[in-house]
Amino acid sequence: MRKPRWRSMRRKLNRNLLPLFAPLVLSPMVTPVSTGSGTPTTNPKELKKRVTNYKLMRFNQLSYNLYSNMRLKESGLRFEVFDKALTGYYNMRHNKEVSDKPYITIIDFTKSSNEKRLWVVDVEKKELVYNTYVSHGRNSGQEFAEHFSNQNESYMSSIGFYVTENTYYGKHGLSLKLDGLDKGFNTNAKDRCIVMHGAEYATEEFIEQAGRLGRSLGCPAIPMEEHEDIIKAVQGGTAMYVHASSDKYTSQYLDHETAMAELVNENKKDVPLPPDVIADANANAT
Repeated sequence: MRKPRWRSMRRKLNRNLLPLFAPLVLSPMVTPVSTGSGTPTTNPKELKKRVTNYKLMRFNQLSYNLYSNMRLKESGLRFEVFDKALTGYYNMRHNKEVSDKPYITIIDFTKSSNEKRLWVVDVEKKELVYNTYVSHGRNSGQEFAEHFSNQNESYMSSIGFYVTENTYYGKHGLSLKLDGLDKGFNTNAKDRCIVMHGAEYATEEFIEQAGRLGRSLGCPAIPMEEHEDIIKAVQGGTAMYVHASSDKYTSQYLDHETAMAELVNENKKDVPLPPDVIADANANAT
């Protein structure tokens, strides 16, 4: 007996639509953390997981909005790097390790030294303040920084989160002391005299002559014509994040949950969240 034509058409239609809806079925979805009646929708562990996932998603949304408003993609800064820097910034604020100055200095050592790979952003004003060249250590690599160290006399750059300190005048003029916060990655910065300073080899003219930017002994050296303005802007307890492609790098400052808790605690009016999430954020902030 011949099957009705409409059944065959329906099977064909289902086969065509399945690939379109499969991502919706397989993708994780944000579910309510409570029913509204005060009764939890699931067990405590699952509830905490949902709240954590919600915070991560919400923080990434806010981070991307800030990234877009500052038009950072056009300046060559990748969102992945900015998101990590912003996460660290709010973790540092939560720990009271930085001042009230809303600056973040970001260095991306995955980029060629022939490119501008240092950014200074103002989180409050949502502005890109500076974007310029920065040198890496001479033993970290040639055009690209590929090797990093926390050891004395390694003459390599160190990655991770830093807080800026006070300035002094040395052989490179005005220089800025840096305190490394990531144990095992940059905590010897002071002993190694790793500072931000100006350098004649950190210029476009040097690139034209040598085919790459000059290299330091491990310090983030920046162009002489900009170094005083940048150092004066970021001195005194601001956040710095030095990024690199390293599978070994881990940091307590990349905790999105703590970052979201601090962001919510600082400005709840601008971050509309469900009451359960705000309550949990307040609990983490104490």
